[in-house]
Amino acid sequence: MTGTANAEPILVVEKLRKTYGQRVALKDISLSIFPGEFVVLLGPNGAGKTTLFNLITALFNPDAGRVLVNGYDTTRNPVAALASLGVVFQQQTLDLDLTVTQNLMFHAALQGMSRRMAKARIQEEAKRLGMQDRLKEQVRKLNGGHRRRVELMRALLHHPRFLLLDEPTAGLDIASRRLLHDHVRQLCRQEGVTVLWATHLLEEVNGVDRVLVLHKGSIVCEGTPEDMIRQTGAADLHEAFARLTPEGEEA
Repeated sequence: MTGTANAEPILVVEKLRKTYGQRVALKDISLSIFPGEFVVLLGPNGAGKTTLFNLITALFNPDAGRVLVNGYDTTRNPVAALASLGVVFQQQTLDLDLTVTQNLMFHAALQGMSRRMAKARIQEEAKRLGMQDRLKEQVRKLNGGHRRRVELMRALLHHPRFLLLDEPTAGLDIASRRLLHDHVRQLCRQEGVTVLWATHLLEEVNGVDRVLVLHKGSIVCEGTPEDMIRQTGAADLHEAFARLTPEGEEA
């Protein structure tokens, strides 16, 4: 854990519950994440990862429980709670008919940034992610890896202290996945950005501070990858994950 031991958590989830009709998507979830941590939310498809992200970002309200970001309740004070949050959603949300710069300038305006500041930040993030030559391109002409880079640039424009990424490498090739993961790790390590990274890919849990294993709406394990292996008595991480998420493909 890279955050300060005595620091207040940047995210607190308390007894969070969410249902869709008769289906219970989240069952009394509780967790805390501290400044500077890189935490992976690991679970099979349908485990409830996206539902949890939707509640953290105030897209939906919980049926019970609450979410605090930087001490602010996302239901009662969503603007303050989300001010320091950057998000990359599982589903791409870029305007395909606009250029990269136009997409980013629009988002910067929503964040209340001046045009001068926005242009400077776009150039800074483009350089960091190797996108300088793509800024004038229409988004629909970009491949999947470059689109994901644009979405990460967008999430980082306002210097968020807490970054949420929901299956950010889905559909990307190995090189693009590695670049994205390494960049976010660098942000966490060098700039103290707190990260919650949702994935179903076991190769993305290496070197992280903590793993939260979510299965059928419940957190069934929390700790390091080594903790997962030890707690399940498994021979390796793949076996540990299989034991923690039985019938995971149908979850």
